[in-house]
Amino acid sequence: MSTIILFNKPYGVLTQFTDNAGTSTLKDYISVKGVYPAGRLDKDSEGLVVLTDDGQVQHRISHPRGKMEKTYWVQVEGSPDESALDHLRQGVHLRDGITQPAKVRMIPEPSMWPRQPPIRYRASIPTTWIEMKITEGKNRQVRRMTAAAGYPALRLIRYAVGPWTLAGIEPGKWKKIRQEII
Repeated sequence: MSTIILFNKPYGVLTQFTDNAGTSTLKDYISVKGVYPAGRLDKDSEGLVVLTDDGQVQHRISHPRGKMEKTYWVQVEGSPDESALDHLRQGVHLRDGITQPAKVRMIPEPSMWPRQPPIRYRASIPTTWIEMKITEGKNRQVRRMTAAAGYPALRLIRYAVGPWTLAGIEPGKWKKIRQEII
């Protein structure tokens, strides 16, 4: 049976246990020994990080061949129209290749914790929340996709990885579950 840790990573935390530059890392929040992150979440992104003590489970979660869906809530600058959303749905050409198609829809502003530091607001430019579901994990993929569609990400929260969600986990907190099969 594998140990699975569901951690709500705050903004500014590195998704690793060591850092020589004094940046906040997983070690500042998680005291469980022998677990490692199954994938990464950028320092300036927030939300669900799955950690496990099982290398096979870690590989299945993080490797694109596993096709484990990751759900992101993204606050973007501007108001994307259906054409922009379709662009994201069909796959976006990035410098390292074309992304797989994404499931994308506009959502109402989620009831979330305030981000520290707050995002930058411009009075003349509205913001919109979208939900994106992807199965691959190119470096900073969601941010690059929304920027390529003309709507830069202001705030990015990973809400779910496969069957696991942030529900009931406050920023900086985690819960441990035992799971036999993913």
